[in-house]
Amino acid sequence: MKILLKILFFIFLLTLFVGFYFQYKEEPIHKTILGIDILFLSFILMPLFIFYRYKNGKYKKYIIDPKSKNPFKIDDNTKL
Repeated sequence: MKILLKILFFIFLLTLFVGFYFQYKEEPIHKTILGIDILFLSFILMPLFIFYRYKNGKYKKYIIDPKSKNPFKIDDNTKL
């Protein structure tokens, strides 16, 4: 999954640079390329990245517990 994310991020950067290059050359297709690239980032790359980062439940130590006496206290046991 990590390699897939790196490849997809590289594709995102490559198409972003291509879109800006076409914008510099004043080609009319640059708006389409940049729009598709932003949609790719929003609906494919970011959800995969969020799933990859939070699939093991590591985010639970960052959730505020409203039932505790001091919900904003960081335990000494949990090392960041």
